[in-house]
Amino acid sequence: MAKSVQQMSMGGDEPPSQYIVKGNSFVSKDSSALIPIPIIDLSLLSSEGELQKLRSALTSAGCFQAIGHGMSSSYLDKIRELAKQFFALPEEEKQKYARAVNESEGYGNDRVVSDKQVLDWSYRLSLRIFPEKNRRLSLWPKIPSDFSEKLEEFSAKVKSMMDYLLRSMARSLNLEEGSFLDQFGEESLMLARFNFYPRCSRPDLVLGVKPHTDRSGITVLLQDKEVEGLQVLIDDNWVSVPTMPDAFVVNLGDQMQIMSNGIFKSIMHRVVTNTENMRMSLAMFNEPDPEKEIRPVEGLIDESRPRLYRNVKCYGDINYQCYQEGKIALETVKIEDNSD
Repeated sequence: MAKSVQQMSMGGDEPPSQYIVKGNSFVSKDSSALIPIPIIDLSLLSSEGELQKLRSALTSAGCFQAIGHGMSSSYLDKIRELAKQFFALPEEEKQKYARAVNESEGYGNDRVVSDKQVLDWSYRLSLRIFPEKNRRLSLWPKIPSDFSEKLEEFSAKVKSMMDYLLRSMARSLNLEEGSFLDQFGEESLMLARFNFYPRCSRPDLVLGVKPHTDRSGITVLLQDKEVEGLQVLIDDNWVSVPTMPDAFVVNLGDQMQIMSNGIFKSIMHRVVTNTENMRMSLAMFNEPDPEKEIRPVEGLIDESRPRLYRNVKCYGDINYQCYQEGKIALETVKIEDNSD
Protein backbone atom coordinates (compact mmCIF):
# COMPACT_ATOMS: atom_id res chain seq x y z
CA MET A 1 0.00 0.00 0.00
CA ALA A 2 1.51 3.33 -1.07
CA LYS A 3 2.06 5.90 1.65
CA SER A 4 -0.25 8.90 1.82
CA VAL A 5 1.01 12.48 1.44
CA GLN A 6 0.39 12.91 5.15
CA GLN A 7 2.54 9.88 6.08
CA MET A 8 5.34 10.94 3.71
CA SER A 9 5.24 14.46 5.11
CA MET A 10 5.51 13.25 8.72
CA GLY A 11 8.40 10.96 7.82
CA GLY A 12 10.19 13.64 5.76
CA ASP A 13 10.28 11.13 2.88
CA GLU A 14 11.66 11.89 -0.55
CA PRO A 15 8.56 12.37 -2.79
CA PRO A 16 7.98 9.51 -5.29
CA SER A 17 8.33 10.18 -9.00
CA GLN A 18 4.59 10.66 -9.63
CA TYR A 19 4.72 13.88 -7.55
CA ILE A 20 7.73 15.36 -9.35
CA VAL A 21 6.91 18.16 -11.79
CA LYS A 22 9.20 17.93 -14.82
CA GLY A 23 11.07 20.94 -16.15
CA ASN A 24 10.20 23.05 -13.16
CA SER A 25 11.61 26.42 -12.13
CA PHE A 26 9.54 27.07 -9.05
CA VAL A 27 11.93 29.28 -7.20
CA SER A 28 13.67 31.34 -9.85
CA LYS A 29 10.71 33.14 -11.40
CA ASP A 30 9.06 34.57 -8.32
CA SER A 31 8.87 38.33 -8.86
CA SER A 32 6.28 39.07 -6.19
CA ALA A 33 8.06 42.22 -5.05
CA LEU A 34 7.70 43.74 -8.52
CA ILE A 35 4.03 43.05 -9.21
CA PRO A 36 1.62 43.91 -6.39
CA ILE A 37 -1.75 42.12 -6.17
CA PRO A 38 -4.58 44.71 -6.36
CA ILE A 39 -6.66 45.34 -3.21
CA ILE A 40 -10.35 46.20 -3.66
CA ASP A 41 -12.61 47.51 -0.90
CA LEU A 42 -16.04 45.98 -1.56
CA SER A 43 -17.73 48.53 0.69
CA LEU A 44 -16.63 51.27 -1.74
CA LEU A 45 -17.85 49.67 -4.98
CA SER A 46 -20.72 52.14 -5.24
CA SER A 47 -18.04 54.77 -6.01
CA GLU A 48 -16.80 55.20 -9.56
CA GLY A 49 -13.14 55.18 -8.47
CA GLU A 50 -13.26 51.76 -6.76
CA LEU A 51 -15.35 50.36 -9.63
CA GLN A 52 -12.63 51.36 -12.09
CA LYS A 53 -10.01 49.75 -9.82
CA LEU A 54 -12.08 46.56 -9.96
CA ARG A 55 -12.27 46.69 -13.75
CA SER A 56 -8.54 47.34 -14.02
CA ALA A 57 -7.71 44.43 -11.66
CA LEU A 58 -9.86 41.95 -13.59
CA THR A 59 -8.72 42.99 -17.07
CA SER A 60 -5.03 42.81 -16.13
CA ALA A 61 -4.34 40.48 -13.20
CA GLY A 62 -7.64 38.55 -13.15
CA CYS A 63 -7.52 38.49 -9.35
CA PHE A 64 -7.48 40.77 -6.30
CA GLN A 65 -7.58 40.79 -2.51
CA ALA A 66 -11.07 41.73 -1.28
CA ILE A 67 -11.48 43.74 1.91
CA GLY A 68 -14.55 45.57 3.24
CA HIS A 69 -16.67 42.42 2.87
CA GLY A 70 -18.32 42.73 6.28
CA MET A 71 -16.93 39.54 7.86
CA SER A 72 -14.89 40.15 11.01
CA SER A 73 -11.38 38.81 11.70
CA SER A 74 -12.68 36.68 14.54
CA TYR A 75 -15.38 35.21 12.28
CA LEU A 76 -12.82 34.28 9.59
CA ASP A 77 -10.59 32.74 12.27
CA LYS A 78 -13.50 30.52 13.34
CA ILE A 79 -13.88 29.26 9.76
CA ARG A 80 -10.14 28.53 9.56
CA GLU A 81 -10.36 26.74 12.91
CA LEU A 82 -13.15 24.54 11.53
CA ALA A 83 -10.85 23.36 8.73
CA LYS A 84 -7.92 22.80 11.10
CA GLN A 85 -10.08 20.78 13.49
CA PHE A 86 -11.24 18.52 10.67
CA PHE A 87 -7.74 17.92 9.27
CA ALA A 88 -6.42 17.23 12.80
CA LEU A 89 -8.85 14.31 13.27
CA PRO A 90 -7.46 10.75 13.28
CA GLU A 91 -7.22 9.31 9.76
CA GLU A 92 -9.89 6.66 10.44
CA GLU A 93 -12.35 9.42 11.38
CA LYS A 94 -11.59 11.41 8.20
CA GLN A 95 -11.92 8.26 6.11
CA LYS A 96 -15.64 8.16 7.01
CA TYR A 97 -15.98 11.01 4.51
CA ALA A 98 -13.64 9.56 1.87
CA ARG A 99 -14.48 10.24 -1.75
CA ALA A 100 -15.42 7.35 -4.02
CA VAL A 101 -12.80 6.40 -6.62
CA ASN A 102 -14.48 8.12 -9.59
CA GLU A 103 -15.88 11.10 -7.73
CA SER A 104 -14.41 14.40 -6.68
CA GLU A 105 -16.66 15.02 -3.67
CA GLY A 106 -15.50 13.97 -0.21
CA TYR A 107 -12.13 13.66 1.55
CA GLY A 108 -8.93 12.50 -0.16
CA ASN A 109 -6.09 13.25 -2.55
CA ASP A 110 -6.10 13.92 -6.25
CA ARG A 111 -8.47 12.03 -8.45
CA VAL A 112 -6.15 9.97 -10.64
CA VAL A 113 -7.27 10.11 -14.26
CA SER A 114 -4.14 9.07 -16.15
CA ASP A 115 -0.83 7.23 -15.68
CA LYS A 116 1.05 10.34 -16.78
CA GLN A 117 -0.65 12.57 -14.21
CA VAL A 118 1.60 14.49 -11.83
CA LEU A 119 0.04 14.32 -8.36
CA ASP A 120 -0.54 17.30 -6.07
CA TRP A 121 1.11 17.37 -2.63
CA SER A 122 -2.13 17.98 -0.78
CA TYR A 123 -5.34 16.46 0.44
CA ARG A 124 -8.72 18.07 0.56
CA LEU A 125 -12.35 17.88 1.53
CA SER A 126 -14.72 18.89 -1.30
CA LEU A 127 -18.41 19.46 -0.61
CA ARG A 128 -21.27 20.65 -2.82
CA ILE A 129 -23.15 23.54 -1.23
CA PHE A 130 -25.63 24.82 -3.83
CA PRO A 131 -28.13 23.89 -5.15
CA GLU A 132 -29.12 22.74 -1.68
CA LYS A 133 -30.87 19.64 -3.04
CA ASN A 134 -27.47 18.39 -4.33
CA ARG A 135 -25.82 18.37 -0.91
CA ARG A 136 -24.51 14.98 0.13
CA LEU A 137 -24.76 15.43 3.86
CA SER A 138 -23.26 11.99 4.51
CA LEU A 139 -19.92 13.54 3.44
CA TRP A 140 -20.28 16.58 5.75
CA PRO A 141 -18.15 15.95 8.87
CA LYS A 142 -19.93 15.32 12.18
CA ILE A 143 -16.81 16.49 14.05
CA PRO A 144 -16.48 19.33 14.88
CA SER A 145 -20.17 19.19 15.84
CA ASP A 146 -20.97 22.67 14.45
CA PHE A 147 -19.21 22.01 11.11
CA SER A 148 -22.38 21.88 8.97
CA GLU A 149 -23.99 24.87 10.63
CA LYS A 150 -20.88 27.06 10.29
CA LEU A 151 -20.19 26.01 6.69
CA GLU A 152 -23.79 26.70 5.70
CA GLU A 153 -23.72 30.18 7.25
CA PHE A 154 -20.33 31.02 5.72
CA SER A 155 -21.43 29.77 2.27
CA ALA A 156 -24.51 32.02 2.34
CA LYS A 157 -22.32 35.05 3.19
CA VAL A 158 -19.83 34.23 0.41
CA LYS A 159 -22.62 33.63 -2.13
CA SER A 160 -24.12 37.01 -1.37
CA MET A 161 -20.64 38.60 -1.74
CA MET A 162 -20.14 36.85 -5.09
CA ASP A 163 -23.54 38.02 -6.39
CA TYR A 164 -22.69 41.59 -5.37
CA LEU A 165 -19.33 41.31 -7.14
CA LEU A 166 -20.93 39.96 -10.31
CA ARG A 167 -23.33 42.93 -10.39
CA SER A 168 -20.43 45.32 -9.75
CA MET A 169 -18.35 43.71 -12.49
CA ALA A 170 -21.18 44.30 -14.96
CA ARG A 171 -21.49 47.94 -13.85
CA SER A 172 -17.73 48.42 -14.29
CA LEU A 173 -18.21 47.58 -18.00
CA ASN A 174 -21.30 49.84 -18.30
CA LEU A 175 -23.60 46.84 -18.63
CA GLU A 176 -26.96 46.04 -17.03
CA GLU A 177 -26.32 44.78 -13.49
CA GLY A 178 -27.65 41.29 -14.23
CA SER A 179 -25.63 40.74 -17.43
CA PHE A 180 -23.33 38.17 -15.77
CA LEU A 181 -25.37 37.12 -12.73
CA ASP A 182 -28.44 36.16 -14.81
CA GLN A 183 -26.33 33.72 -16.84
CA PHE A 184 -25.57 31.77 -13.64
CA GLY A 185 -29.27 30.88 -13.34
CA GLU A 186 -31.37 29.90 -10.34
CA GLU A 187 -29.52 26.58 -9.99
CA SER A 188 -25.95 27.90 -10.02
CA LEU A 189 -23.37 25.59 -8.45
CA MET A 190 -21.24 26.27 -5.42
CA LEU A 191 -18.53 23.96 -4.18
CA ALA A 192 -16.44 24.34 -1.01
CA ARG A 193 -12.96 22.85 -1.04
CA PHE A 194 -10.93 22.70 2.16
CA ASN A 195 -7.27 22.32 1.15
CA PHE A 196 -4.52 20.99 3.37
CA TYR A 197 -0.86 21.20 2.29
CA PRO A 198 1.56 19.24 4.51
CA ARG A 199 5.26 20.03 4.73
CA CYS A 200 7.31 18.69 1.81
CA SER A 201 10.97 17.70 1.83
CA ARG A 202 11.48 18.81 -1.82
CA PRO A 203 9.59 22.06 -2.49
CA ASP A 204 11.92 22.61 -5.46
CA LEU A 205 10.39 19.58 -7.23
CA VAL A 206 6.82 19.22 -5.95
CA LEU A 207 3.73 21.44 -6.13
CA GLY A 208 0.75 21.62 -3.77
CA VAL A 209 -1.45 22.25 -6.83
CA LYS A 210 -0.32 22.16 -10.46
CA PRO A 211 -0.77 25.28 -12.67
CA HIS A 212 -4.40 25.58 -13.84
CA THR A 213 -7.22 28.00 -14.48
CA ASP A 214 -10.51 27.48 -12.66
CA ARG A 215 -13.56 26.11 -14.47
CA SER A 216 -15.76 28.38 -12.33
CA GLY A 217 -17.20 31.80 -13.04
CA ILE A 218 -15.76 33.21 -9.83
CA THR A 219 -13.64 31.74 -7.02
CA VAL A 220 -13.27 33.16 -3.51
CA LEU A 221 -10.37 31.88 -1.39
CA LEU A 222 -9.80 32.22 2.34
CA GLN A 223 -6.03 31.86 2.66
CA ASP A 224 -4.02 30.51 5.56
CA LYS A 225 -3.52 33.30 8.10
CA GLU A 226 0.27 33.03 8.08
CA VAL A 227 1.67 30.65 5.48
CA GLU A 228 1.95 31.76 1.86
CA GLY A 229 1.77 29.32 -1.04
CA LEU A 230 -0.61 30.62 -3.71
CA GLN A 231 1.07 32.03 -6.83
CA VAL A 232 -0.56 33.63 -9.88
CA LEU A 233 0.90 34.02 -13.35
CA ILE A 234 1.08 37.70 -14.36
CA ASP A 235 3.07 38.79 -17.44
CA ASP A 236 4.79 35.37 -17.53
CA ASN A 237 6.00 35.74 -13.92
CA TRP A 238 4.86 33.64 -10.99
CA VAL A 239 3.79 36.13 -8.35
CA SER A 240 3.21 35.13 -4.71
CA VAL A 241 -0.10 36.28 -3.28
CA PRO A 242 0.65 37.68 0.19
CA THR A 243 -1.37 36.53 3.18
CA MET A 244 -3.80 39.18 4.38
CA PRO A 245 -5.66 37.68 7.35
CA ASP A 246 -8.85 39.72 6.85
CA ALA A 247 -8.99 39.53 3.05
CA PHE A 248 -10.35 37.04 0.55
CA VAL A 249 -8.47 36.32 -2.67
CA VAL A 250 -10.95 36.62 -5.55
CA ASN A 251 -10.06 35.20 -8.93
CA LEU A 252 -12.08 34.66 -12.06
CA GLY A 253 -12.50 31.34 -13.81
CA ASP A 254 -12.85 30.42 -17.47
CA GLN A 255 -16.63 30.93 -17.60
CA MET A 256 -16.27 34.60 -16.70
CA GLN A 257 -13.67 35.06 -19.44
CA ILE A 258 -16.24 33.63 -21.88
CA MET A 259 -19.12 35.82 -20.62
CA SER A 260 -16.97 38.96 -20.71
CA ASN A 261 -15.86 38.15 -24.27
CA GLY A 262 -12.25 37.91 -23.14
CA ILE A 263 -12.16 41.31 -21.39
CA PHE A 264 -11.87 39.80 -17.91
CA LYS A 265 -9.11 37.24 -17.41
CA SER A 266 -9.25 33.73 -15.98
CA ILE A 267 -5.90 33.61 -14.23
CA MET A 268 -3.42 30.73 -14.23
CA HIS A 269 -2.39 29.86 -10.67
CA ARG A 270 -0.60 27.18 -8.64
CA VAL A 271 0.34 26.37 -5.04
CA VAL A 272 3.96 25.86 -3.98
CA THR A 273 5.08 23.66 -1.07
CA ASN A 274 7.53 24.37 1.74
CA THR A 275 9.66 22.39 4.21
CA GLU A 276 8.70 24.32 7.34
CA ASN A 277 4.96 24.76 7.70
CA MET A 278 1.66 23.09 6.96
CA ARG A 279 -0.79 25.31 5.10
CA MET A 280 -4.58 25.39 4.97
CA SER A 281 -7.01 27.23 2.70
CA LEU A 282 -10.71 27.18 1.83
CA ALA A 283 -11.80 27.81 -1.76
CA MET A 284 -15.41 28.53 -2.73
CA PHE A 285 -16.18 27.98 -6.43
CA ASN A 286 -19.29 29.42 -8.06
CA GLU A 287 -20.26 28.36 -11.57
CA PRO A 288 -23.34 28.73 -13.75
CA ASP A 289 -26.02 26.06 -13.85
CA PRO A 290 -24.42 23.50 -16.24
CA GLU A 291 -27.74 23.09 -18.11
CA LYS A 292 -27.87 26.82 -18.86
CA GLU A 293 -26.12 28.08 -21.96
CA ILE A 294 -23.56 30.79 -21.26
CA ARG A 295 -22.35 33.23 -23.91
CA PRO A 296 -20.43 36.48 -24.34
CA VAL A 297 -22.63 39.43 -23.31
CA GLU A 298 -23.99 41.18 -26.44
CA GLY A 299 -22.94 44.62 -25.17
CA LEU A 300 -19.29 43.52 -25.23
CA ILE A 301 -19.29 42.52 -28.91
CA ASP A 302 -18.71 45.10 -31.64
CA GLU A 303 -16.62 45.66 -34.77
CA SER A 304 -13.49 46.46 -32.82
CA ARG A 305 -14.02 43.47 -30.52
CA PRO A 306 -15.65 40.60 -32.42
CA ARG A 307 -17.21 37.70 -30.57
CA LEU A 308 -14.44 35.41 -29.28
CA TYR A 309 -16.37 32.43 -27.83
CA ARG A 310 -19.30 30.29 -28.87
CA ASN A 311 -22.33 29.54 -26.67
CA VAL A 312 -21.44 26.80 -24.18
CA LYS A 313 -23.33 24.37 -21.93
CA CYS A 314 -21.77 22.12 -19.27
CA TYR A 315 -18.42 23.93 -19.45
CA GLY A 316 -17.25 22.09 -16.32
CA ASP A 317 -17.29 18.80 -18.26
CA ILE A 318 -15.38 20.36 -21.17
CA ASN A 319 -12.79 21.76 -18.75
CA TYR A 320 -12.36 18.41 -16.98
CA GLN A 321 -12.00 16.50 -20.26
CA CYS A 322 -9.41 18.97 -21.56
CA TYR A 323 -7.46 18.86 -18.28
CA GLN A 324 -7.10 15.08 -18.70
CA GLU A 325 -5.94 15.43 -22.30
CA GLY A 326 -3.53 18.29 -21.61
CA LYS A 327 -5.57 20.76 -23.72
CA ILE A 328 -6.50 24.33 -22.81
CA ALA A 329 -10.28 24.25 -22.36
CA LEU A 330 -10.85 27.90 -23.33
CA GLU A 331 -9.12 27.34 -26.67
CA THR A 332 -11.63 24.62 -27.56
CA VAL A 333 -14.63 26.98 -27.24
CA LYS A 334 -13.03 29.85 -29.15
CA ILE A 335 -14.56 30.93 -32.44
CA GLU A 336 -12.12 30.38 -35.28
CA ASP A 337 -10.93 33.53 -37.01
CA ASN A 338 -12.46 33.43 -40.51
CA SER A 339 -11.26 36.87 -41.54
CA ASP A 340 -8.67 35.69 -44.09
